[in-house]
Amino acid sequence: MEYAKLNNGIEMPMAGFGVYQIPKEDCKQAVLDALEVGYRLIDTAQSYFNEKEVGYALAETKVPREEIFLTTKVWIDNYGQGITRQSILDSMRRLKVDYIDLVLLHQPFSDYYAAYHELEKLYKEGKIRAIGVSNFAPDRLADIAAFNSVVPQVNQVEVNPFNQQIKAQEYMLKEEIQMEAWAPFGEGRNDIFNNETLTSIGKKYGKSAAQVILRWLLQRDIISLAKSTKKVRMEENFSIFDFELSDQDMKEIQKIDQESSLFFDHQAPETVEMFVKFIEERRK
Repeated sequence: MEYAKLNNGIEMPMAGFGVYQIPKEDCKQAVLDALEVGYRLIDTAQSYFNEKEVGYALAETKVPREEIFLTTKVWIDNYGQGITRQSILDSMRRLKVDYIDLVLLHQPFSDYYAAYHELEKLYKEGKIRAIGVSNFAPDRLADIAAFNSVVPQVNQVEVNPFNQQIKAQEYMLKEEIQMEAWAPFGEGRNDIFNNETLTSIGKKYGKSAAQVILRWLLQRDIISLAKSTKKVRMEENFSIFDFELSDQDMKEIQKIDQESSLFFDHQAPETVEMFVKFIEERRK
């Protein structure tokens, strides 16, 4: 395993396992399998509704707690003075832990300033080892970094070969904010696993397109989150430390960048409207 050193000195695994959209009935075993494969970064969120199942796995695994880097994310409906703090304490109870390694604000909407202040307080109390945000574009990330006492350690954003976030990463590197990639495989969109560039590069190393993508992120110093409920697939996704892409490979992958999201634009008004609906649905 390789590690990134965050701006507060904490080390974070470069390859992580995410549990987004993993059903509750499969989540515990998936996390146990991921830990057995070698993953030490586990990523969940309040809005995934499976923190409790992740907690069951953490309580059962033989991997020591201090070796596991645990991340959760605060949902928009839990933004606000006092509310955010209680939601994180509730997450800790569901996860069966007395500290969380990283807590992120899940979306750049609503009262995220008040929510971030609550993260800062818990960080200074030692209940959270690192704090950050998710889906924050460079302008909002710059705002949070400039006007708060703790610069975010991490910004988790969509990064994949079709949305490479090169300019966004330039700002994060400047401010020493670690970029982390969700949806590195674009959830299979654009037929990504059969992309000619990725598969041809993979053939040179005896690797799949998925492994090429994760290795590409690793060489860009971007933490990746891969997801699967199949242990054999987890093993494949974790097997990215035994080869290295050439400079030419990296240039070829850069050519397929479309510089736009495969999902939605967080800076578009209609996206805000979409998340308002998400909030209403989750309240039910």
